[in-house]
Amino acid sequence: MTEFTGLRAVVTGGASGIGRAVAERLAERGANVAVLDLDPSGVHGPLTGIRADVSDDAGVRAAVAAAAERLGGLDILVNNAGIGAVGTVEDHTDEQWHHVLDVNVVGMVRVTRAALPHLRRSAHASVVNVCSIAATAGLPQRALYSATKGAVLSLTLAMAADHVREGIRVNCVNPGTVDTPWVSRLLDGAEDPEAERAALNARQPLARLVTADEVAAAVLYLAGPSAGSVTGTALAVDGGMQGLRLRPVDRA
Repeated sequence: MTEFTGLRAVVTGGASGIGRAVAERLAERGANVAVLDLDPSGVHGPLTGIRADVSDDAGVRAAVAAAAERLGGLDILVNNAGIGAVGTVEDHTDEQWHHVLDVNVVGMVRVTRAALPHLRRSAHASVVNVCSIAATAGLPQRALYSATKGAVLSLTLAMAADHVREGIRVNCVNPGTVDTPWVSRLLDGAEDPEAERAALNARQPLARLVTADEVAAAVLYLAGPSAGSVTGTALAVDGGMQGLRLRPVDRA
């Protein structure tokens, strides 16, 4: 439980959901953690909350610099901040496409770009990008979101190749549908929230939503020194959704 003692970590979008679970687990295992979020007002010790908008390059640079100064350096970056989008290719304007791509993809670029000078000085440098099952499986009503996560997967592999000889490992986690505040809001907006939740549960072979803590456990594995030989890897935490093809249940 002390694997991260003395390590310094930044988690974007860490005020709630997956990001909050990651930040809290890192801190529990000894890391000093700064949370970058649009609204860090609910972030309290031992976490350090810093306001940051990943779509603002100057703001990102200032926030990462502030985090590195407060933490005394940077060893781990978890790129978790992102937004969702529901619909087909017909349902979003060009402006909406630009906005979601800007946050979900270019936002990771901005934060990583600002963090790299600090990571290069670390003996345990690691970047973990939060991707999605949407990068590898065709999901209905997720065209824009899936496009951004497909880009994150490719970006992860390219970053891993670019920085491996600098001693910086880069990996990603591909969650299935996770029980987060965003999914709860999505369900609340459905015509039949209970039926929609049942459908989301059913499409994952484990027949339930993934928990934020389960995703956090995968992120911590990839981020930690024990995964020192793991880079350029996408770790699925999706209840078997990507790899399993089960036969229909015989209800006779």
